[in-house]
Order: sequence, then structure tokens, then C-alpha cells
Amino acid sequence: MSHQSLFIAGQWREPHSGRYREILNPANESLLALAPEAGAQDVDAAIDAARHAFDHGPWPQLPPSERSAWLLRIAAAIEADAAQLARLETLNTGKTLCESEADMACVVATFRYYAGLLEARTDRAHPHAPDHVISVTRHEPVGVCALIVPWNYPLLQTAWKLAPALAAGNTVILKPSELTPLSALHLTALLAALALPAGVFNLVCGDGTVGHHMALSDRVDMVSFTGGAQAGAKVMQAASGNFKRLALELGGKNPNIVFADADLDVALDQALNAVFFNAGQVCSAGSRLLLQASVHDRFVARLVERIDAIVLGDGFDSRTRMGPLISAAQRNRVLSLIQAAQGEGARLRAGGQRPTDAHLEKGFWLRPTLLSDVQADMRIAREEIFGPVITVERFTDEAHAVRLANDTPYGLAAGVWTGDLGCANRMARRLRVGTLWVNDYNLAFPQAPWGGFKASGIGRELSATGLEEFSELKHVLLNCEPRALNWFT
Repeated sequence: MSHQSLFIAGQWREPHSGRYREILNPANESLLALAPEAGAQDVDAAIDAARHAFDHGPWPQLPPSERSAWLLRIAAAIEADAAQLARLETLNTGKTLCESEADMACVVATFRYYAGLLEARTDRAHPHAPDHVISVTRHEPVGVCALIVPWNYPLLQTAWKLAPALAAGNTVILKPSELTPLSALHLTALLAALALPAGVFNLVCGDGTVGHHMALSDRVDMVSFTGGAQAGAKVMQAASGNFKRLALELGGKNPNIVFADADLDVALDQALNAVFFNAGQVCSAGSRLLLQASVHDRFVARLVERIDAIVLGDGFDSRTRMGPLISAAQRNRVLSLIQAAQGEGARLRAGGQRPTDAHLEKGFWLRPTLLSDVQADMRIAREEIFGPVITVERFTDEAHAVRLANDTPYGLAAGVWTGDLGCANRMARRLRVGTLWVNDYNLAFPQAPWGGFKASGIGRELSATGLEEFSELKHVLLNCEPRALNWFT
């Protein structure tokens, strides 16, 4: 068992309160580490460090090529230690090791992408300005950025925020989830070894009160938050005091739409991946399966067979295909939603309960679940589940599918399965989501933007847009031939 510390102003520090949180392995409830619990004094110290580093330190003024070189060094350090980082991610989240290894590859790719993007970004001159002026648009950093990261993809979500924030010249305070801080703590050790300028990167651990304190502070210029909609609303309210910039990724209730003319074998396999990958704890999970009526019955029957065969187990066992939920509280919430759905008339076709296997007695396990006969007004069809549960609704035609798919407060992602390119194009135009996959699901990469419509959040991560989220635009106009206007003579 390890004993961890906060990282503030380039130094490891014990929390002022002396309090530590037990970090558990969700697969067996064993104690992994003691993580420091930051209090208000610790958070203020981290804000002070980041503020001083931004206002008086070298980082914001470094040439883009030098910050790009730093990002490449960070990517190389992560890549060299990827095996240990993946191991920590599996221990702390319960996901399979192959999933964690894929996450680490994406983390490295994200830092390298922003390093390259930064090299290519230049200030833009305005050719249509008057002849006697030089007019340029410059990119400048926002300032001190609070990065608040969820527990489902701890290091990957960190990279999505940290890489563009540092690339743009900001100083940062990272707060990982109180449930899954281990990979962030290890990353911090790697950054400390690289000797980033003091205060450029700071780490504070703790629960939502830590993030709330950062959002309230008028010395923080931006908050980038990924998490639930209710928590995001609280962050937005807290951040309103000094009109700080916000980037919010708040989840989704994502439809995965299968038309009768699709390749049903591939669509079925991908429907499983869409919702049971990472035990369904994915903001873009395709938890709402919309099936055209003519293929509904046989598609559901085949799904049940495949779901019942999913192997649960330890993430380090190569036979395992699905791990546990992150906590007892999360499992209980998912179980309550399943029970409520049955009370509203949904039919339980698979799962819906804790496994009875002896080797799964410890841990926060739940059998992968399918509910059919779900109606669009049921609670289970409207609330984000964040667990291994797929609900099935029927539709008749394109118009019906669009009505069902858009009938949600969220708008993060959707999938469409069809062999008709015309149908695919029409659906792409009519679905109100930030990402639409056609004949695919859950594929993401750094070059493409990520974010949603409606209650799924504000702003975008990844891509060049993700770098702009952490940047300010400044218009500089230089008059080469100044002269008096003599207006007030």
C-alpha cells in the first residue's frame, strides 16, 4: 500500500488537514493506497502557485516550439512508463488491462498531437486591413486553469485537458476523481522528474468540495470539468462569480439506431461494445438501442445470448471481457434504475442482478443487463445510467427513429447502422448530437472534436478546437503612420 502526497509549486506536500482517503480496488475491495485529501488551505496554495507561475513565470511566454518540445518530452515519459500506468489504471478502475493499455496509447497520442498542432499554429495577419496599419490576431493563454477529471477514464481524460492547456501556455491545477487518483499521481511523479517550471502543474486530490473551491476562486480563469450534469450545474453556478471560462462535458443518453438494411451481424457485435465496454461507464455509451420493428425480435434474442456469455472477472485475466462498477454506490444506483424500469413495464431479458459466482463475491459487480419493451417516457430511457445496461425501443421508419433519438435532454453522441447512404446522410443532418457514428461506434481520436449539444455540455475537447478552448484571441493593430484626427479642435 502506497502513501501519496499533493503536488504544489513544484513540491510534494502533505495535506494541511492530515486527512487521507482509502483508495480501493473495485474488483475485490482491497486497499490500494492512501490518497491525500486537500482542504481549502491546500487548494488556495495550489491556486497561488499556478497564479504566480502564470503572472511571473516563464511558461506563458515560452515560444510555441519550446512548449511543443515539453509536450513531446511528457509523451515520451508516459510512453516509457505506459505498462505501469496501465496496471495502476486497471487496479484503480477495474477495467481490463487491454482497455487500460489502449487508454495509455491514446494518452501518448494526445500529447504528441498537440505538440505538432502547436508547431503549426501561427498568428494570423489580416490582408484587408488599411495599408498604413499592421493587423494581427494572436493566440494567448487563458491563465490559471482548473482541470476536474472523472473516474471512468482517469488518465485519458486528464490528457484531453492537460495537453491542450499546457500547449496554449496556461498553468494548471489538476483534480482527479477522489475514487481514482492513482494514475494521476504517477503522472505527477513523471512531470516532477521532468522538472517543469514550478507552479505550471499542480495536483490536488479530494472530493467535489475541492473542485467547488476552485470554481469559486476569482484567481482561477477557467474550469474544465467532465462529469455528471448535476455536478456540472454546480460548477457552472460556482464559476459565475468572476465570469470565468467554462468547458463542460456532462455525459449523454446516446441512441444507437439499427435499420433493417444494416449488416446485422456487425451491428449486433458493435451494440455490445457500445454499452458494455468499461462496464458501461462511458459518457458516450450506446445505452439506448433503437431497433427497426422488422428485425427487433430476432436481434434481441441474439443479444440476450451474447450478453449471457460475457465473462466477468479480474482485469488482469485475459479471459475477462467486463470488469466491475467503480463503487458500491454506483452499483446500487444502477440496480435501482433497473428495478424502477421493471416497475414501469420494461421487461428484464438478461442480467439485472449481482453475479453469484464465488470469485466475484467481493467487488462491485453487476451482470450485464438488457431491458426490452422500453418506452421513451420511462426513467431508464431518459436518465444517464452509467452502467452495463442496454434498453431496447422499437421504431418504424426514419422519421420515427429521429423523433425517438432526439427526445432526450442530452446530445453527446449517436450511432446509425444502415446500408443506405441516403438514409445515413439524412440521419446525420437531423440528429442533434456532437458526434455521429455511421456503421461504427465509440471510435475517437485526437484530431476530431469531442463534445455535445444540449445538456451534454459546453465547448469541445480534442482537435484544434480543443486548443482554442484554452486560448484567448487578441487583435493587435499597429499604426505605421500615426497622425492627429483633430476632431475635438
